[in-house]
Amino acid sequence: MKPSTKDQATSFLFVLPALLLFIVFSLYPFYKVFQLSCFDWDGISRAMRFVGLGNYLEVLTQNKPYWISFKNAAYITLLALTLQNALALGLAWAVDRNIRGGHIYRVIFYLPPILSGIVVGFIWNWIFDGNYGLLNHVLAQIGLGSWSRAWLADPKTALLGVAIIHMWKGFGWGFIILLAGLQNIPRELYESAKVDGASETTVFWRITVPMMVPVFVLVSILTILGTMQIYDLIVSTTGGGPGYNTEVPMTRLVAVMLGEGRLGYACSMGVLFGLLLLFLSMVQMRLGKKLEKD
Repeated sequence: MKPSTKDQATSFLFVLPALLLFIVFSLYPFYKVFQLSCFDWDGISRAMRFVGLGNYLEVLTQNKPYWISFKNAAYITLLALTLQNALALGLAWAVDRNIRGGHIYRVIFYLPPILSGIVVGFIWNWIFDGNYGLLNHVLAQIGLGSWSRAWLADPKTALLGVAIIHMWKGFGWGFIILLAGLQNIPRELYESAKVDGASETTVFWRITVPMMVPVFVLVSILTILGTMQIYDLIVSTTGGGPGYNTEVPMTRLVAVMLGEGRLGYACSMGVLFGLLLLFLSMVQMRLGKKLEKD
């Protein structure tokens, strides 16, 4: 039965507030950013010179630090997708098995994500400090004092150090989402598998993993989006240094916008960055749907 015009109008009125919010706070700002990206403008003066796609061409062909920042962000993202999410899955699986003190672990594991990134950065600055840091102190106590260094100031270890901080702060989000997914799997499936004599490993790969594919896709998308947009941890730890070793797209964009006074150029960097994140999300969703069918 075809809905009446009145029903359609009523449905539209319910959707209208959300649609208006999306237009005002998403579509219009994106349009303005794209518009500004076509101008050579410092963000303050009235002089705005139209350059068309010139800013985009410059980003793609002449902005080496920008692409270095992408490589750094990709490195952190790869570690987050593998090590961070593997840790989150392992902890979620353990808590889902009703281990002793599971409720306490849920609270503990969820604490790092809700802490301020600036606060977390300052804490880990103290841990990694080259002069009085906790890590160097522990290494000296166990006879590995020769390994001591200024971890976040050394080009060889700075990026890995930032990645460790990010993973420590972020694994709790994945833990909560994965735990919710595990708890939605019908217990009857596990009980039937045990009756049939299936081992824990078989149950995990034949029941848990296939049932968790949509959750894995969601967690991976959120991990990529969150890690690629990392900013506060970088600012509060290394500031992007030493050199460009820990520079990421967001810090590079802000440096161009505020440090160099090129707002239009920074907007073009932001548009390209946003399109890349959109592309990665679409690829992951497509792969997720394919895995679900298989």
